[in-house]
Amino acid sequence: MSGNHLQDHELFKTGYFVAGKWQQGAATFEVVNPATGESIARVAKAGKKETQAAIDAAHAAFPAWKRKTAKERSEILYRWYELILENKRYLAELMTAEQGKPVQEAEGEVVYAANFIQWFAEQGKRVNGEIIPPAKPGSKIYATREPVGVVVAITPWNFPLAMLTRKLGPALAAGCTGVIKPANNTPLSAFALLALAQQAGVPDGVLNGVAGDTQAISDTVMASDKVRKISFTGSTAVGKTLVRNAADTMKKVSMELGGNAPYIVFDDADIQAAVKGAIANRFRNAGQVCVSANRFYIQDGVYDEFVSLLAEEVKKLKVGNGMDDGVVLGPLIDEAAVEKVEKHVNDAVEKGGKALVGGKRHKLGHSFFEPTVIVDANEAMLLAQEETFGPVAPCFRFKTEEEVIQRANNTPFGLAAYFYSQNLQRVFRVAEALESGMIGINECAVSTELAPFGGVKESGLGREGSVLGLDEFLEVKTWHVGGL
Repeated sequence: MSGNHLQDHELFKTGYFVAGKWQQGAATFEVVNPATGESIARVAKAGKKETQAAIDAAHAAFPAWKRKTAKERSEILYRWYELILENKRYLAELMTAEQGKPVQEAEGEVVYAANFIQWFAEQGKRVNGEIIPPAKPGSKIYATREPVGVVVAITPWNFPLAMLTRKLGPALAAGCTGVIKPANNTPLSAFALLALAQQAGVPDGVLNGVAGDTQAISDTVMASDKVRKISFTGSTAVGKTLVRNAADTMKKVSMELGGNAPYIVFDDADIQAAVKGAIANRFRNAGQVCVSANRFYIQDGVYDEFVSLLAEEVKKLKVGNGMDDGVVLGPLIDEAAVEKVEKHVNDAVEKGGKALVGGKRHKLGHSFFEPTVIVDANEAMLLAQEETFGPVAPCFRFKTEEEVIQRANNTPFGLAAYFYSQNLQRVFRVAEALESGMIGINECAVSTELAPFGGVKESGLGREGSVLGLDEFLEVKTWHVGGL
């Protein structure tokens, strides 16, 4: 689909969305296709005034939305789910244009995003309370669960649809209203989602959206006592700032933050499966995934075999514009991302590593980087200490189980971890010992609407998805009734 076809579609929105109306402002910012460097759109740049209006609209809409029955909210959410799937191809092509991932991968994200809406459309009907045995005769005690209030969802550019629906699905199902603040790199996908919500029958003011002046938006949100909940996906540094600022008005917070995931391959692993999993895990979305393996720990006995097979598979990865046939690896999001990956690779080579495959900017230019395998990696390298967020697989040697667990846990982060082993006793030992919120055991994917998603240590607070995801948007109210 050409740029003009994208722009001519009814879901192509470039304004901010407040109280059911799309509005333009005097100031704008540019959205660029990372694969071509071409401008896709100029989007209204919201600031303090627009953000406050969005908060006020959500606050005004809250009482009526809260009063709707769970079944009524569920029916609206289910219609939203259907509309997302009906527009799968357009949403995928829009996402590829502004984010860069291959369009087939983007289609997968659209389905994944829709699944959260479907899941919470059902879960919202199962918000139950409790009857508690009273302490004295003639009395009753009830505990009910009620929506927390106005929610602000702040989401990143790497999964511009799924990170939103993972928050908005449970928020709306619980009876909350809200404001979304998508990343400035990828506002178009988010705003298309809002347009579909409106078509589905989400009442005016229940969902609002702003993008633009990030600092002004953040300051306005954090200062507002009308905002009762912040749900954020992004860097640990920004997450810590939001948590500190939330304390002033005692906002509830959910934080899905950075990771430094280990991917451990033991001598007794199925090596072919481990290599296949490594490709799918590390090179999806050009490595720009918070749960991607960042450190590959390979036991001595299979190290050479694993890195040889991995290098062979990495060489086969077709790099290019996500709209082109056969492309499996698109560009990084922008020049700053390329510079970080380049810095990590160069640092690794300076400290004794070797680029077995790749290792430099791709000949396609723009923000493309070659898929890379680094051998002889060590913990002194930046790519062992920081989240690279790019298509680089550094491979570390290890000798014993005890050693690799210590090295894997030697990080302030604990979002995801992966390991491959055919030894049942080892599976349980290692899974219990790894300090991560999610563990993949002979499995490279840990993201589904059915299971809790979240990290420990500096990788976050709270859980998204599953039956637990709804709890993040609910408060418990206890009723003590006497004189009966």
